[in-house]
Amino acid sequence: MANSNFVELELDYSATNDGRAIGDVVRSGVFSAGGHSWRIRCYPRGTKELEAESNGKYISIFLELVSKSKNIKAIFDVFLMGKSGQPSSSVAMRCVQVYPPKSYTAWGWPQFAKLSYLKSSSHMVDGKVRIMCVVIVLRDNNAAMSVPPSDIAAHLGSLLDRGDGTDVSFLVDGETFPAHRAVLAARSPVFRAELLGPMAEATMSCVAVHDIEPATFRAPLRFIYTDELSEDGIEIESSSSTTTMMVMTSELLQKLLAAADRYDLGRLKLMCAKKLWEMVSVDNVAMTLFYAEMHSCPELKTRCLDFFVADKNFKKAVLTAGYVQLVQHFPSVIDEIRQLVES
Repeated sequence: MANSNFVELELDYSATNDGRAIGDVVRSGVFSAGGHSWRIRCYPRGTKELEAESNGKYISIFLELVSKSKNIKAIFDVFLMGKSGQPSSSVAMRCVQVYPPKSYTAWGWPQFAKLSYLKSSSHMVDGKVRIMCVVIVLRDNNAAMSVPPSDIAAHLGSLLDRGDGTDVSFLVDGETFPAHRAVLAARSPVFRAELLGPMAEATMSCVAVHDIEPATFRAPLRFIYTDELSEDGIEIESSSSTTTMMVMTSELLQKLLAAADRYDLGRLKLMCAKKLWEMVSVDNVAMTLFYAEMHSCPELKTRCLDFFVADKNFKKAVLTAGYVQLVQHFPSVIDEIRQLVES
């Protein structure tokens, strides 16, 4: 794609063509420069708008942007061609303009060259004048550069899926999960202490993980690599052709909240808390409050307490199994509920 182009116009002022009126226009064909379409408009005896001033004594010439583009900066060079075919240095104009110009359809010179001068100079040959027009489209180096969104999550997720370069694995209820020590240590203080510190796991190639289900372990592991938690559910089985997903229920989110707390993944914990709050109801608010207290999530706990003590919710929530769990394990939360109800 060329950033420049040129057009040569020939104006005939011989006796047979000398009857042109002010405002008569000669248009070039449409040509391309810088990926945009342009056209030259030339008035051999000037434009009507300038009739009183020029009185048909000047050539007017303008550059028009035909494309529907905006804010295109271009150089417009116009010069007469001499008898020898060389450009004239005495009759030459240049402008740098953003097209389309504000309030105008074209931009150029109403008084490009005086006709009386042309007729007495070497520029007119056999009553004809040749005008060279050059358009150079400038690149806008001040325009904002387009930066693609980060794709590091996709790359690290693929690294986990392929298993390239793994140097540690986790055995969870008979299922093995290969991983990379450096990635885990960078994302989780718990994994950093376990895999890079003085603990026995630092020298193990395979680490046994207890008290967690494989599906629940897989979600925080993938989060470590991608910083994402699926909206639809969590992957429980995958092959080259199919992927089986477990629906994201409140019970599953409660387990993920516990896993996020176990590995000190604060962002994942809040993501789980947000989803749990969106699913809260009188049937599960007590159990959600139980997990919020157990796994130190004050953002979720505060909202659950406010929901719990609402009069229309309280009478039903106290009849759930989750409330029994609260009474047995967190009597301090029951005291907080009682104080909120009394106030």
